[in-house]
Amino acid sequence: MKIALSTLAGAVLALGLIAGPAMAEDQGIVVYNAQHESLAKEWAKGFTKETGIKVTLRNGGDSDFSNQIVAEGAASPADVFLTENSPAMALVEAAGLFAPVDADTLAQVPQEYQPSSGKWVGVAARSTVFAYNKDKLKEDQLPKSLLDLADPSWKGRWAASPSGADFQAIVSALLELKGEAATADWLKAMKENFTAYKGNSTVMKAVNAGEIDGGVIYHYYYIGDQAKTGENSKNVGLHYFKNQDPGAFVSISGGGVLASSKHPKEAQAFLKWVTGKGGQDVLKNGTSYEYAVGKDAQSNPKLVPLVDLQAPKVDPAKLNSKKVIDLMTQAGLL
Repeated sequence: MKIALSTLAGAVLALGLIAGPAMAEDQGIVVYNAQHESLAKEWAKGFTKETGIKVTLRNGGDSDFSNQIVAEGAASPADVFLTENSPAMALVEAAGLFAPVDADTLAQVPQEYQPSSGKWVGVAARSTVFAYNKDKLKEDQLPKSLLDLADPSWKGRWAASPSGADFQAIVSALLELKGEAATADWLKAMKENFTAYKGNSTVMKAVNAGEIDGGVIYHYYYIGDQAKTGENSKNVGLHYFKNQDPGAFVSISGGGVLASSKHPKEAQAFLKWVTGKGGQDVLKNGTSYEYAVGKDAQSNPKLVPLVDLQAPKVDPAKLNSKKVIDLMTQAGLL
């Protein structure tokens, strides 16, 4: 499978003295990056500054890269794969293409933010939210559960971006938590009730403009806009479903080392750095507004604490992106 790839300017970082003498030019690691480009660039920059190991970022999307890695198999030039959502990691894991993550790295991340298999590890997280127009909906009118959006009373009143990996990850959690029949029924009702937009930021803008009452997105679109001008979110409120509801799903951004990596030691070191203090501090102090997931790591103070989200327990290794695509296609959403 061929997809267009772009190499982020400045992501090819010079070797430092810490790396030791005569480290060959080709010993840098290649990261297939489906995370935010700016966040991955900061991670690469910090890692290289501390270790001297060169990092080359190739930027793309979750599903594009996961399918490409499966197609490339043992011939993949990638050493590390980073994603925004975990279903893409589960796809690569199911193909047997990840090396086990070093125990020291796994020990840096609580078990709820890593798959039970230990084949990859959480590097960041994002919360599902219902963004709503404060002039159209009051708190007592908000859905108590994500499942409530299947009710006919919500027809024409809510939005999502079904083609994106973000929303598909939310559906993956629904599938794992409620099963195939319930998920298929909900998707069928969604088709009847919702309005499709392209991208979570577009959903939020539509909510802000009053085009739609509310929409299912991730939290950081709102937090990021508020931290800038707030022009796309000034009329928006965030509703957190909590109560272990599928709508309280916290999606884990993953990192894994390819079994075919030509530089496994350096690749494992990169993953350890990202999940350690250096990488998690980038989340705390940066502008991605994603959650830090390392043990004792602090997230940006603008965020609702992870512990307060009351997220459902989902093993990210079990999120089935292929089944979700099938179900969404059958429902006419893709």
